[in-house]
Amino acid sequence: MVKMTIKVTRTFDILERYIHEFPREDALGGKKDGEWYTYSTEDYYKKSHQFALGLLALGFKKGDKIATVTSNRPEWNFADMGMAMTGVVHVPMYPNISDEEYKYILEHSEVQMLIVGNNRLHKKLKPIVKELPDLKLVFSFEKLEGVKNFEEILELGKSKRLDFEAELDKLKNSILPEDFATLIYTSGTTGVPKGVMLSQNNLVSNFVTHSRMHHLGKKHRVISFLPLCHVYERSVNYHFQYKGMGVYYVGNLNQIVTAIKEIKPHMFNSVPRLLEKVYDGFVAKGKELSGIKKLLYFWALRLTRHFEYNKKYGPLLKLKIKIADKLIYSKWRKALGGNIVYVVSGGAALQPRIARVLGMAGMYNLEGYGLTETSPVIAVNNPAKGEMKIGTVGPVLEGFEVKIAKDGEILCKGPGVMMGYYKSPEMTAEVIDKNGWFHTGDIGVLEEGKYLKITDRKKEIFKLSGGKYIAPQMIENKLKTSNLIEQVMVIGENQKYASALVSPNFPLLHDWCAEHKIHFENNKELIKIPEVFAQIRKEVDEINKTLGNHEQINRIRLVCDEWTPATGELSPTLKLRRNAVAVKYQQLINEIYANGNSKVKN
Repeated sequence: MVKMTIKVTRTFDILERYIHEFPREDALGGKKDGEWYTYSTEDYYKKSHQFALGLLALGFKKGDKIATVTSNRPEWNFADMGMAMTGVVHVPMYPNISDEEYKYILEHSEVQMLIVGNNRLHKKLKPIVKELPDLKLVFSFEKLEGVKNFEEILELGKSKRLDFEAELDKLKNSILPEDFATLIYTSGTTGVPKGVMLSQNNLVSNFVTHSRMHHLGKKHRVISFLPLCHVYERSVNYHFQYKGMGVYYVGNLNQIVTAIKEIKPHMFNSVPRLLEKVYDGFVAKGKELSGIKKLLYFWALRLTRHFEYNKKYGPLLKLKIKIADKLIYSKWRKALGGNIVYVVSGGAALQPRIARVLGMAGMYNLEGYGLTETSPVIAVNNPAKGEMKIGTVGPVLEGFEVKIAKDGEILCKGPGVMMGYYKSPEMTAEVIDKNGWFHTGDIGVLEEGKYLKITDRKKEIFKLSGGKYIAPQMIENKLKTSNLIEQVMVIGENQKYASALVSPNFPLLHDWCAEHKIHFENNKELIKIPEVFAQIRKEVDEINKTLGNHEQINRIRLVCDEWTPATGELSPTLKLRRNAVAVKYQQLINEIYANGNSKVKN
């Protein structure tokens, strides 16, 4: 008997494929009151259809819009799939943006219903909802007093099944690949958020293609902790389900380590800042050791510099790696659950040393690149084809065309390119030219004619007063290779030289101070200690040796604040909000360039 293969052309087709080709008891998992709970593929299928029927019973029609604001949870999928089946446009929003952004998005998108995750989010959004007369319905995923619960939609769908089942079947059949599926607002590092319209085909063409990059499937588990409202995690979430994997959702970032130890995943999606913390954890572990154990630990860590994908090692190096694996690397794998095969990384550039550390320990890093406007993946390192190169975002995804413009900007064409910006044909025309090329705003090169390497953001490159160009992102990524630098912003537009504002890695800096018997009351006092400044200055000077003369950081200033999305210096996707940082530290910037722009390192 020939097994039927379900063709996926709309996101909700995943449900048929999942239940028929990869039935499992733990299709989706979540944690409540410290205990894991799961939904089978059958549960997932039924509850998604119940949600869709519930929406029809509530009067929703194709093209209406519903917003979700929640941390990651399995139930998000029931809402997402239910909306897709009925042609309702899903407007997912971050749970950590400002009141102004919430109001703008809810108003601009003309949302008619809102589903919040918990009481904190409900309290935050309640006064905003009162100002929006068109937003009539509010539900919550968690049970909250005085708020309609998400389960009520499922129950309504169940009770009205006979009334609306035929209508739902008709609607499902009417949904075309080119239909508008979701409206995602870019977090934006400047200006108001832009609403990116993505079709069913935008999403499906992308996740089906990047799902082919590895061999994992029905026998494997993953954890999902990056926000599902972001197209990067959402696309990989579809990809995991398309491959028949069990997906466990972590709603609290503080629970990631615990979840990894309990679920023992084979793969997860991450961003560089989180992987840098994993690396810092490995380094900190080594520092706790003493004597021969400490020497062996850091010998094994140094050995990782030899790692390259598809590299053939000589007999002596092979033996050293084997010894290091038995003594050290196996412990790193165990710390990440013991089963990790792949770690996907995106959103920003990953330091090559981290990819080497993970790779040498047998946990391959699949670094990729894309934008919300491209659904999102444009390029990704591909182990299935053996096409992987550290320091790049891999080969261009099948189906996409990429070319580098004369000014270095990456242009692309392909089925993932958005329908356009919502209510903004002018802005759409600014980024998609008359020949159909999408202008990414990123600067890059194709190494070996195949591997895409991102060097900077076009809009962030600036000129010194002498006419030389500075690519700040490239310099910042190099500076962040210092363990003591958590975040940094390179400045100096129209000035004689480049400088930097540095937000230190305070936990590691506190350890360094303890080792050197340096005492302080708080971080404000800490950054003024001459020895602390001198140590960070020393590390910056080492990195300066790898930069061109005009790129070198002349002056630095330490700040006592940790930069986060909550405090406004970073976007929800952990990108630097340069304008916000510049405004916050304007006085400090003025001080840096107050001495007649003389080149004195301090």
